[in-house]
Formats: sequence, C-alpha cells, structure tokens
Amino acid sequence: MEIEFEKLDVSDLMVDAVYKGGTVGGKGAEVLSKLMPGCSNSGGFRKVMRKDGSGLPAYVVLYTSMQELAWPDYLDEETGIFRYYGDNRNPGRAILDTPRKGNQLLEFVFGCLNSKDGSIRNIPPFFVFKKTGRGWDVQFLGLAAPGNPHISPDRDLVAFWRTLDEKRFQNYEAYFTILQTPCAISKEWIHALVYEHEKSFELAPYSWKSFLKQGRNGITPLIAKKIPKVPTRYDQLQSDAEGNICLSKIREHYGNNPYGFENCAKDILEKMDEKFQDFSLTRPWRDGGRDALGHYIIGRETKSNYPLRIDCAMEAKCFSENIGVGVKHMSRLISRIRYRQFGVMITTSYVNKQAYKEVIEDGHPILIVSASDIARILRRNAVTSSNVDEWLLALDETDNRGRAQRMEAYYRTL
Repeated sequence: MEIEFEKLDVSDLMVDAVYKGGTVGGKGAEVLSKLMPGCSNSGGFRKVMRKDGSGLPAYVVLYTSMQELAWPDYLDEETGIFRYYGDNRNPGRAILDTPRKGNQLLEFVFGCLNSKDGSIRNIPPFFVFKKTGRGWDVQFLGLAAPGNPHISPDRDLVAFWRTLDEKRFQNYEAYFTILQTPCAISKEWIHALVYEHEKSFELAPYSWKSFLKQGRNGITPLIAKKIPKVPTRYDQLQSDAEGNICLSKIREHYGNNPYGFENCAKDILEKMDEKFQDFSLTRPWRDGGRDALGHYIIGRETKSNYPLRIDCAMEAKCFSENIGVGVKHMSRLISRIRYRQFGVMITTSYVNKQAYKEVIEDGHPILIVSASDIARILRRNAVTSSNVDEWLLALDETDNRGRAQRMEAYYRTL
C-alpha cells in the first residue's frame, strides 16, 4: 500500500505501508515531518517531547536505511526482534556525547524498562521507519517497544567498542520488539501522545497497553513467517565501497593459492559466530570437496553437564564476483554430509540460482555465506581496508605453522 504525499497529515500508520515523498526539491519533500506531529526532518533518532511540561518524550521515530555495513540495523520478521545501533557512529566523542542525544535516550528508556519503580510509564512508543531507496519514500515497519521476553535485561542494551581509522570509540547496540498491531495506528493517538498525554493511554493499541502494564512479559511480537526464496546475485554480492575493497583484496591474495583461503574462511566463520569451534583443515591432496571439519557448540559446559557439539563440514570457494558456486560444487558438499551433520558453503562470490534452489527445495542442512555476508562479518570485527592486508598475512603465518604440524604428524605415521 502506498500513501500519497498530499495525504500524509491525515494518514494513520499501517505496517509495511509506503509513505510517498514530495516532488519539490530539498527537505520540502521529506515525509516524516509531515506524517508525524512535531517530528523533525532529519536524523536516525527523532524524539518528540510532550507538551505537558513534564520534560518527557512523547514518542520517538527510529529511522534506518538498513544499508550501513558498519551499523547493520536489522529486523527479524520471524521473531519481531529489531536491532538498532546508537548514534555515536564515529570516533571523537564519548558514548553519550552525541548531537541528538540518542544514546542518552536509550539509557533512559532501558533504565525505565528494567526498573521496579513504575517508571515504565515514562517509556515513549517507538515508530520504526525504513528508507526505501526511492526519493524521500519511507516504509513503516511497525510500533516498537524496548526489550524482548527472550532477551535478558543485561543483553538488551549493550555498549561495545569499535575501531575506525585506528581510533577506538563506544556505541550502543539496542534490541526492540515490533508489536502486533492488527489495526492501523491512529493519528489521534499520536496527537494525544504529544498534546494530551493523560488521554493517550485509552487511545493506545492493545499491545502497547499490555507492554506498559507488564513490561517485557507483556510484549506481543508481530511475527511473520518467511517463505524461503532464492536471493539474487545482486543480494549476495551487495556491499559498500569499503566492503568491496576488502573482498577484492581477499580474492587477489588467494588468487594463486586457493587452498590458503580455507584458513581464511575458517577465521571468517569463527568471527561470524564464536560457537563455531575446533575446525581442522584437510590436506589439499586428500580434499574431496570438504575443506574443513568442525563443531557448532550449543550450551555451555558446567560442573554437571556438557554442551552439545554438532559436527559440521565447511567448503570454501574464493571466486571472483563473476563466477558463482554451481550445482557441482554444492553437490560435493551435500554428498559428504553425514547423518546429524550440517554443511557450510562460504564464498567470496555468490551461489547461482539453481544450486541455491536445490538447497532450499530439498531441505539440505546447508548454511550459505556469500560475499555480502563476509563484508558485514569483517566490518563487525574491525577488519577494514586499512588493515585487511595485515589480517591476511597473519592468517598465512598461522596456516603455515598448522600445515607444518600436520605434515610432521603425518610423516610420523609412515
């Protein structure tokens, strides 16, 4: 559904509806300042204050492109969990010293959520919008509440360090939940939040009332099961300039040493999820398509119990962006997965349509990690164009030591 620019000031909010920008030049065509009463026309955090003199926020618009590799805001539509990054996205400031005070707002909101003094009533509703990429058009993703019943209070707002241009700084990673709203969110409620806050509760959607009454345990997420589909070549290769530089350097580094990429792929996989552990690389001349064997660890070892270890096989393909992983490559991996194992195909390129389609339709337990995934993983682990060469050389050193040890062990068996 699309809402025309001329109707923004009277339009209610409907999940997934696209609100059209204007045709005039500049900020005059911007949507959110026309759609949302009192909202500013720029920024990721757009806080609107109550008019009752309380000094409290009435509501907050969260605006995202979901295209920043360094700050990958993400909505999991199957759980309703929405990850959003704070506004200290460049070095040079303390975590709370941001122009729009977005991180201060996050601290305030999650502090209210986790308190026992009734201050949850001070939490404003969050309205999440995504840039569509077409002019000023935006898409409404839903009404959000901070936290989630399945995320513990010590994990729903986390400060972490990031390195950019060899400078360290902190930012927040926050978790919200998109609430179930079967009906359109009325403009009357949004007006009341700002101008008649005492009356706003009776106009609120049921899911927001439930959240204010019960906190995270009253959250009812908007859940939409995904229909599996084959991602396009573009989707699997998509990256920004920084990510493309890193991918090009990896392809160039292993252009004459494809077996060397196996160790790199192992490191990328472990950076993606620390639960991938204990990978051992196969010898090149014994490699029947399975480049490494390892485990995925579920649970933590305690005094009384041990974690579950699931065997997995990894195959790594260092291809240019013009060469995709085909049915033959995928079939080799599939044929070597034993009962109760799963496979990982990791490539600096993409998986072609037919190979990907067979994985989905036949239900093969294969995790696919393509070029766009690699770019995001490296960015999240502070591997950038300025230090990617150093990282690759360090991997070569560890691989050479490991290969020498494997060869020594092999010859001792002769």
